[in-house]
Amino acid sequence: MAVELYNDGRHKCIAFYDLVSGDGIQANQFLIVNGNHSALLDPGGDLTYNDLFMQTYKYLFTKNLEYIIGSHQDPDVISSLGKWLIGSDCKVIVPALWERFIPHFAQPGKVKKRLIGIPEQGMNIYLGDAELKALPAHFLHSEGNFHFYDPISKILFSGDLGASLIDANHNNPVTDFESHTAHMQWFHQRYMGGNKACRLWVNMIRELDIEWVVPQHGRSFKGKEIIAKLLNWIEKLECGVDLITQDTYRIP
Repeated sequence: MAVELYNDGRHKCIAFYDLVSGDGIQANQFLIVNGNHSALLDPGGDLTYNDLFMQTYKYLFTKNLEYIIGSHQDPDVISSLGKWLIGSDCKVIVPALWERFIPHFAQPGKVKKRLIGIPEQGMNIYLGDAELKALPAHFLHSEGNFHFYDPISKILFSGDLGASLIDANHNNPVTDFESHTAHMQWFHQRYMGGNKACRLWVNMIRELDIEWVVPQHGRSFKGKEIIAKLLNWIEKLECGVDLITQDTYRIP
């Protein structure tokens, strides 16, 4: 299902919510188009490739796709990379920490001269007259991880942070935050690195003007009131190394 999150006639943000079939984890993919320029964010793996390739044709001639952007190295994020490198002339933007690992998702030589590494401190990505901000999100959950903020639409693409494990209605923004946390709690406790990273990330994000937080899994958070609740929840979250004990490390 393709859903336009933003469209002012020139600048568009499109989400694809229900392309995963089979046993894989549900994942959202995102297309950003600015005039004749385009970027596909976290395109996923083989479970999404065929449908996503066809659906992007509604918005651009896929051969002309300018960038594939990966927030981190996970298979549900970017394991279809090899097919996109054949099907388009795109360049690939990924965390510099994972530059040497990402080529494992492509045929030998296909990534050469097409790979752009995001430095640890983040960077601006220029897309036509738009400027996407790659924001550091290290250890949330990957060691080298980035989120992407679009100042035109005021959308934060937050990767696995804010993700929820639900079976349906992925395209409907959250309305009852308190009850929704039941779908977020375990995932965040297990996959996020620790509260220190959460707190530092929230401090950075509060400096931005955000109208919509859209994670890679599950439902989104629209409007400043519910986004404030999300940030407060993340800020206080104990997760990852905060929760480990000696019982975590026992010989089986």
